[in-house]
Amino acid sequence: MVSDFHAVFHEVFHEGRMLHVLKTIDAHVEGEPLRLVTEGLPRPVGKTMAQKRDWMKRHADQLRRAVVLEPRGHRDICAALLTEPVSPGADAGVIFLQNDGYSAISGHGIIAVATIALERGLFPSTSLGTGPSTSLGAGPEARVVLDTAAGTVHARARVESRGDRRRVDSVAFTNVPSFVLSGGHAVRLGTRELRVDIAFGGVFYAIVDTEAIGIPLSAPRLPELRRLGVEIRASINAAARITHPAHPDLSGIAGVIFTGPPQDPEAHLRNVAIFGDGAADRSPCATGTSAVMAVLDAMGLLQDDQPFVHESMIGTLHRGRVARRTQVGDLPAIVAEIEGTAWITGEHTFHVDEDDPLKEGFQL
Repeated sequence: MVSDFHAVFHEVFHEGRMLHVLKTIDAHVEGEPLRLVTEGLPRPVGKTMAQKRDWMKRHADQLRRAVVLEPRGHRDICAALLTEPVSPGADAGVIFLQNDGYSAISGHGIIAVATIALERGLFPSTSLGTGPSTSLGAGPEARVVLDTAAGTVHARARVESRGDRRRVDSVAFTNVPSFVLSGGHAVRLGTRELRVDIAFGGVFYAIVDTEAIGIPLSAPRLPELRRLGVEIRASINAAARITHPAHPDLSGIAGVIFTGPPQDPEAHLRNVAIFGDGAADRSPCATGTSAVMAVLDAMGLLQDDQPFVHESMIGTLHRGRVARRTQVGDLPAIVAEIEGTAWITGEHTFHVDEDDPLKEGFQL
């Protein structure tokens, strides 16, 4: 579990002004950014991860905005905060911060957080170190257990040695159970009706076939997909309450996944996920991959002994497989293992000046 690790609440005076200091380690997973805040956010209070997340909403949401939004961030970035764990055997809890609030879980965030924590020794019991006499010895794998508001996630990191340096080559995490809530769900957009599949992969997604809507998965058409994704999400959430059968606090469509034919010969499908305020996932979307796998499984198209390869709009890949089968309430579900790779891109120290009129960030 976490040993003495928590985000330090850090304010300093500089030239007569109060500055709030935020320190982060940034990474990307198949192109999608993750900003892990290591100093500057308070320690959330609560016995569950949902309670810790809700405490952040009530007491420190201005700091979420400062970390995620412009001018320090941007619409498409996701951030994370490590907390003390809430379940036995977990290394840490993690809260995910987005442009429009807080996500119960982020799959690429799990991959990035596990990679950063291992490579930078944030969890003393699982530090990689730089030589053969670390707590991991010479073994090729390290394991990290993270509590999220969607449930506890087990991650398995493949470790490689490069001289005296050891780094995480990839992370595969076993997701919470994924299932189809509603197949062929009707969505009304003005005078037009679309059919989508509503599936859970840690959060709820509406999954849309791009061939049916006539918009290809290409970068020049991304603005159209952003707008349509926002409209679909808003329409479904306004028309009905989409709720997890076993966890009522996990509700509402979080993202819209547009799927289409792949370009990479290894991939089975290509996709882009659109989240709140039109944020576009550059990666193949790990929790979204779980949801798509649940839809394919319900259609009889997913084979237990074959990997499912999901391609992003920029051509990067996630690999998924069915780890086991289960049920969620009366619904058949799969437990998917999703694999991807994270790369640390930098370390940052941000200042939030009390006199700055845009200190809490802004959106365009």
